[in-house]
Amino acid sequence: MVVPDFEELIMTATYTMDVFSSLDGFGTATGDWGGYWGKQGPELLEHRLGLYDNPQRMVFGANTYRAFASLLSAGTEKSVLDEWVTRMRHMPATIVSSTLTEPLDWPDATVVSGDAVEVVGRLKQESAVPLRSHGSLSMNRALMAAGLVDRVQVTVFPVITGQTGTGPIFAGAADFDLELLDARTLDGNIQELTYRPTLHPTPN
Repeated sequence: MVVPDFEELIMTATYTMDVFSSLDGFGTATGDWGGYWGKQGPELLEHRLGLYDNPQRMVFGANTYRAFASLLSAGTEKSVLDEWVTRMRHMPATIVSSTLTEPLDWPDATVVSGDAVEVVGRLKQESAVPLRSHGSLSMNRALMAAGLVDRVQVTVFPVITGQTGTGPIFAGAADFDLELLDARTLDGNIQELTYRPTLHPTPN
């Protein structure tokens, strides 16, 4: 009987980087755009809710956690009250931070200090459920460069924010080739694109 190599038996949890974007690649904007740049519809919201039907663990950097916590406590953005956000907030979460301490204003959150690449590398080996990160741009760019991101899910809203866009999603990222795994249109004009990223070879 042939005994498989032990390393081949190690299953790692899938890690999905999940971001919202304008067509020109910004994650947020100033001005009067509001949540979802004002372009959301029932199909988007139902689909977002369905993304959290199955067990998974959220992974956030400190800044994204603080932004979520601030918006949720203030309740000023209508979008933070959407049902999918509530469901996401009740998923277990790992917050990668050297400054935050428990307890946090999140029902099931664990703070882990240290380098995000090392933390997520361990999580991928240990987690029994898939991992998902919404936002946390700088952290996820580092994880992509380390080869730890299995899926990049970009929801592209039909706006160009050349004057008001903030938070360029992939600014400063490494170069990647992308394999399109799934594409869908929501509410007639929102695109959700899911890719498998592979580091683009650099010339010798």
